[in-house]
Amino acid sequence: MLRLRGRSVTWVPPLLLLVGITALDYNTTGEFRTISWIVLVPGIASAICGVWCTALFGVLSLVAYTLVDSAWPHQFQAGLPDFILVSAGGVLATLACVVRVRGERRALHMRDVTDTVRRTVLRPLPPDWGGLEHAGVYLTADTQARVGGDFYDIQPGPHGTRVLVGDVQGKGLGAVETAAVLLGAFREAGYHETELAAVADRLEARMLRHREYTTALGRDDGDRFATAVLLGFPADRTDVVDAVVFGHEPPLAVGPGGVRPLPADGGLPIGCRDLAPDPPPVCRVPVATDETLLLVTDGVTEARDRTGDFYRLADDLTRAVAADPRVVAPGRLVAVVRDGTLRHSRGHLADDTTAFAVRRIRAPRAAEGEGPEGGRSPH
Repeated sequence: MLRLRGRSVTWVPPLLLLVGITALDYNTTGEFRTISWIVLVPGIASAICGVWCTALFGVLSLVAYTLVDSAWPHQFQAGLPDFILVSAGGVLATLACVVRVRGERRALHMRDVTDTVRRTVLRPLPPDWGGLEHAGVYLTADTQARVGGDFYDIQPGPHGTRVLVGDVQGKGLGAVETAAVLLGAFREAGYHETELAAVADRLEARMLRHREYTTALGRDDGDRFATAVLLGFPADRTDVVDAVVFGHEPPLAVGPGGVRPLPADGGLPIGCRDLAPDPPPVCRVPVATDETLLLVTDGVTEARDRTGDFYRLADDLTRAVAADPRVVAPGRLVAVVRDGTLRHSRGHLADDTTAFAVRRIRAPRAAEGEGPEGGRSPH
C-alpha cells in the first residue's frame, strides 16, 4: 500500500515515530519521560512492514531506549522495567508480523486459486472473437468470492458464432461447478451442432446428467437449474440473430434509435425440461447493423434502491443513448449498465451481476472506446 515510484516505503512511518518519540523525550522534563513509548515503533512496523524490517525496528528501538535513557541523570532514568517492556514489545511485534505475513501469503494463494477458477469458467475472450465486438462486466455480490454462478461465453464454429449468457440458481461452489459444466457443454455443442436447437438440447441433457451426478454423491443441490439466453449468429446472414431463451430476461437491442427487447419467446430454465417436454422455441429476429445486443442477469434487473424500487434498465439506457449515441458500442454500453446498477443499489449488490454486449463487426470499424473485458470495451 505504501509505495513511491515503485519502491516500498513502509519503513517510513515507524522510522518517523522512532525519531519523533526520541526528540519528544529529549525536550521533556525528567518528571515526564516518553522514551518508553518507543515500544510502539515495532508494533507499528509489524502491521505494515516485513518480518526482518520489524525485527530491525525492534533492535533500533531497544538501542535508542538504552542510549537516551542512560543519557539522563540516574534519578530520571526509566531503568530496567521499561527496558524489559521495550525488549518484550520488539519480540512480540516480530512474532505478530510472522503471523500476519503468513496469513497474507495464504490469502494471496487462495486469491490466485480463485482467479484461476474464474479464468476457467469465464475464459478471456480474444478481441473480435467469432466476428463479434464484445464486452463484459462481471461483479460478484460477495466481493471476496470473485467468482459466482453467472457465466458467459462466445463460441465460433463452422455453422456461425454462438453466444451463451446465464445465471445458475443458488450460490457457492456448487453454482460455480454447474456454470463450468454448462460452459463446457456449450463450447463443444456450439462448435459442432448445425442447428441452435440441438445446442439447446445438449445444454439440457448436460444439466440433467450433472444433477444425477450430484444426487448420486448425496448432495442437496440435485434440483439446481439455470436461466440463460443462447444466441446464434448465422454464417450466411448478417441481418438476423437466432435466440433461445431459457427462463431468462430477453436480450435488449440497443441502437442509435433507442432500446427494444428482442421479441423472443421464452422457455423454461435449463434443467426443467421434465415440466414441459417440448424444447424451447428458436426465434429468428432481425437486428440492424448498428444495434448492439445486451444480455444481463438478474443482478441487474433485480437491483433495488433504498425504497425497494427495481432498476429500470431500459429507461436508463434510453436516456444514455439519447445523450450520446456512441454508448451503443459494447464497451461503453456495459460500463453504463455497471455504473447504473451500482448507483441505483448504492453499491450493495444482492446477487451476482453480469452485463454482456455483442454486435457484429462493422466495416469500416469505428474506434468507439476501450472496454471492461473483451474486444472493444471499459472493466
